[in-house]
Amino acid sequence: MNGICAHLEQLPLDPMPAGGCEECLAIGSTWVHLRYCVACGHTGCCDASVNQHASKHWATTGHGVIRSKEPGEHWAWCYQDEVIVRTG
Repeated sequence: MNGICAHLEQLPLDPMPAGGCEECLAIGSTWVHLRYCVACGHTGCCDASVNQHASKHWATTGHGVIRSKEPGEHWAWCYQDEVIVRTG
């Protein structure tokens, strides 16, 4: 890491489980892209999605670091510091 964001310095790269946006699945909605919360494992939809569940998860829990769950995408984002880093 390059020291830009302390939240991303010890980023866990554990395997992400399969599955879609938890809230969208519960309400029968769809999503554009998926994001994975590294603090608790929550899967939410991105800000381009109608429901923006990943951002809402951050706002309600304070879990500010997500990884992309999209195939071929290897990056993480810190909501608080608005910093993105490549993870692979």
